[in-house]
Amino acid sequence: MAADLVQRQVTVIVTPIGTATALAAKAATTTIPIVFSAGTDPVQAGIVASLRRPGGSVTGVNYMAAELSAKRLGLLHELAPSAARIALLINPANPVPTQSIIKDTEEAAGALGRHIDVFKAETSREIETAFAALVQNWADALIVGAEPFFIDRRVQIVTLATRHLLPIVYFLREFVEIGGLMSYGASAFGRYREVGIYTGRVLKGEKPADMPVV
Repeated sequence: MAADLVQRQVTVIVTPIGTATALAAKAATTTIPIVFSAGTDPVQAGIVASLRRPGGSVTGVNYMAAELSAKRLGLLHELAPSAARIALLINPANPVPTQSIIKDTEEAAGALGRHIDVFKAETSREIETAFAALVQNWADALIVGAEPFFIDRRVQIVTLATRHLLPIVYFLREFVEIGGLMSYGASAFGRYREVGIYTGRVLKGEKPADMPVV
């Protein structure tokens, strides 16, 4: 899809959510400006050279979904201090943020004297399988890793959480708005607004290389 946009010679490419889409756009062109929104460190992911001076033709917004994993664990621990076995749901098909999420969560869990069990899902069927496995494994609570695919499947995930009576912390309020327990993360409205503002500035002639990552 990114290659198709390049072939159409669009003026700017916008990737409103996700590290994978930003990387795909960057791989497709070095000349068309790109404005991204990603939930993990864009420098670590290889999207930009630095936050202050992105370089190249790419800039955008980091809404820090992956970087807040340890904070979500802390909130979950406050809510359910007796929870000893905590599950973490991740998508192995999106390796860049997933590695950071696992590392940060496990380190925070170690500081609290808690154990993290990692469960993987990259399809709807695998989400069902993961929930069955973590319940069978006597998980006391669950953290849903920051992942665009899980946003698409939020109704399924919240329904399974209710069915199994699991306390869960999510990364976006959209999960809570349909019945999820709690979330901690950036505002989706604010993120999209910043992407729109930056896109407008690029259309007016500013260079992404000189526009710091928000």
